[in-house]
This record gives sequence, structure tokens and C-alpha cells, in this order.
Amino acid sequence: MNWLYVIILGIAAGYIASRIKGSGGNGCILDLILGVIGSAVGGWIFELLGINTTGYGCLGQLLVAVIGAVVVLWLFSTFFGKKK
Repeated sequence: MNWLYVIILGIAAGYIASRIKGSGGNGCILDLILGVIGSAVGGWIFELLGINTTGYGCLGQLLVAVIGAVVVLWLFSTFFGKKK
């Protein structure tokens, strides 16, 4: 059941991150997949920094996931985005 929670949280984070970033060029499905990856990246970043968000429940985990998803979306658009 934990993996399902992580996937749902990652999808929500991907959606929110794509709205924050405002790119809209990656497509809905790719933004959601990158959000799931970003959820894991956000957890890793916060763990490296020694920041513990477990006391904040679902909202803390969502915040971490959104931050990670924004980072992943930014990296993806930087390396694979359309060149102008």
C-alpha cells in the first residue's frame, strides 16, 4: 500500500510542479511521470540536507515531492527541452 501512496503523491506533485513551472511543453503524462521521479528526488534532497518532514504528515510529504518535482522538471527541460 505504501508504493501506491507514493505514486499518488508523486502524480499530485507532478501536476502542481508543472503548474508552478508553467512550462506546459512536456505533456501531461510526462509531467506526471517526472513528478513521481521528483517525489523520490525530493526525499533524497531533504535527507541529504538533514531536514525531517515526517512530523508534518501528508502536507510535508507533498511539499517535499513538489520541490523535487520542480527540480526534476527544470533539469529535464534544461537538457531535453526545445532549443530556441
